[in-house]
Amino acid sequence: RKSRVKKSLGTIESISSYLSNRQCIVVASSITSFMPSRAAVLLGSVVLSLVFVQSTASTAFLASPFKVSSAPSSSALRIPQTKTMATTASSPSSSSPHAKDIDGKSIAAAIRSELTQQISLLPPSTASSPPGSRPGLAVMLVGQRRDSQTYVRMKEKACHDCGMNSFLRVYDNVDGDVTEELLLNQISEWNDDLAVHGILVQLPLPAHIDEEVILRAVRPDKDVDGLHPANTARLFSTSTHAGAAKLNWKDFSSLPFHVPCTPQGCIELLDRIGVDVEGKNAVVIGRSNLVGLPVAMLLLHRNATVTIVHSRTRDIEAVVKNADVVIAAVGRAKMVPGSWLKKGAVVVDVGINSVEDATAKRGYRLVGDVDYDCAREICEWITPVPGGVGPMTIAMLLRNTWNSWKRKNADSATAGAADDVASEAVEGEKQ
Repeated sequence: RKSRVKKSLGTIESISSYLSNRQCIVVASSITSFMPSRAAVLLGSVVLSLVFVQSTASTAFLASPFKVSSAPSSSALRIPQTKTMATTASSPSSSSPHAKDIDGKSIAAAIRSELTQQISLLPPSTASSPPGSRPGLAVMLVGQRRDSQTYVRMKEKACHDCGMNSFLRVYDNVDGDVTEELLLNQISEWNDDLAVHGILVQLPLPAHIDEEVILRAVRPDKDVDGLHPANTARLFSTSTHAGAAKLNWKDFSSLPFHVPCTPQGCIELLDRIGVDVEGKNAVVIGRSNLVGLPVAMLLLHRNATVTIVHSRTRDIEAVVKNADVVIAAVGRAKMVPGSWLKKGAVVVDVGINSVEDATAKRGYRLVGDVDYDCAREICEWITPVPGGVGPMTIAMLLRNTWNSWKRKNADSATAGAADDVASEAVEGEKQ
């Protein structure tokens, strides 16, 4: 008997290797229907086992219900739901593919490379070169905050890497000895300096300094952070009234004013991955002056239907669930769970929050406002944190400074040639 069973198993294995999953299960069901004996049940089970062992598509098959219409329902083989089958059915291979990361680090590097190529067309800077022959960025740092010092060093290095001049003024503010008057005098000097095309005041400032007074002192055409009220007003003008000049909001370099760096970076990321927001539902989570409100206006200028979610919004989940594009800029770690997101949505996570992590070298790790691990199971595109929006801020700062130089030298043939190089680079990247 053992010999006959062994021979039968070998025959079944040979036959099943030529059959599909569905055919094997039909054979198994037929055996148990027309040979209702213990041996038949055993043979039918063996056929099923072979299906799961040798088939590479068994997981996908098990994830969907199966019905055998050719076999009598009263005697059809019942497949027990064992732990092994449940685990296989819920494995990642049976779920939808993960979202694609929007690689802000690579995109920012590409933009900086484009700027470097454009600036390289300018004549070399020499002692006899007139002031302002190359783009120049002036940065003011007040205080000794380590994070601010790090950001300023990164900006200074980025300027040098792409061929821009940088001017740094540091005030240690020991015992609060720095006055508003001192800072205003420095800004006034930079406003009149032909070699300076962009001025950046690193925030936050010490508590005894009025940030609004300092930011208003920067000339709007040199306000590369885009925070001056004059630049904000132009951003919030839709120019829909008769006679108003229409702006090309799909080309930031063509705008006659500066757009805030981080919001501009968010839109640039969408552009670089080919996401057109026109006609789509866009939800901005957060209403700050630095990110939330400006990025909402940029989306509106691109003809998206925009909703701003804030702390008083009712049923936030339902609002976010309706969004094709979500931009989270609220500053709360993992506030947005994956269950809030629409299938196939595009998510730009501006938040940078630190959470404790005993396994991390520093005892903490950085996370965004969106639960990344859960969200990437649902959305189509998502920015990681870090490595998403962060690198774009400095890239946009450099581009604003370059745009400021071009406006100042609008009649320069070199500026026109540089624009042609930029256009070719962007088109080549898209292709």
